[in-house]
Amino acid sequence: MFNDFKDRPKRDFGDRQMFKGNWKCADCEKEITELPFEPSEDRPIYCRDCHAKRRPPRRDFRR
Repeated sequence: MFNDFKDRPKRDFGDRQMFKGNWKCADCEKEITELPFEPSEDRPIYCRDCHAKRRPPRRDFRR
């Protein structure tokens, strides 16, 4: 199908709404002032670094 990243169709999602506030990372307590989603009171918020550590490893789909 697509042999190279540059051969893939481009997707334009437009500008993403950012939510401003004063939050702290649930793991490292780093200050977070902007999020790409509206946070929920009942779910933890993680900074970019802690979120990356918590994510499962990406699967390699190359053949």
